Amino acid sequence: MFKNALSLTLGSALLCAAQLASAANLPTQPVLTLAAAQQVIQAAQAKAQAENWPCVISVVDAAGLPLALVRMDNAAVPAGVEIAPGKARTAALFRRPSGALEDAINGSRPAAATARGFVLMRGGVPLVADGQIVGAIGVSADTPQHDEEIAKAGAAALK
Repeated sequence: MFKNALSLTLGSALLCAAQLASAANLPTQPVLTLAAAQQVIQAAQAKAQAENWPCVISVVDAAGLPLALVRMDNAAVPAGVEIAPGKARTAALFRRPSGALEDAINGSRPAAATARGFVLMRGGVPLVADGQIVGAIGVSADTPQHDEEIAKAGAAALK
């Protein structure tokens, strides 16, 4: 009798757990894989090579954590190995291009400069899959315009 009661109680608990799990209907979100990050880097690197703009390219996930980094030969800015990941992290966590924050600082929102630990310079672009931000790319080349062009070329690889 004890064994049957235990089976009934355990069975009821499992049924309840299954019903709660299905009732929760938690949303799903696409995730940036290493393969996708490498695809983004390759597209950005191809743009940089075609234009002769050696640079540092970094890709992070939606939480701003690093997935991949490439420092091209003769990268224009040696500090780019720290700047590019910072731009990517900034774009991922603010959910907008890092250049938008640079514009805010230089325009109507100078207080944005107080966002410590972020790189508020052009060259960080969110990566979007299925309408959701899954990460970001950050680029440090020779000019802000080149940084953005290279980053946009990388981001376009996911579309």
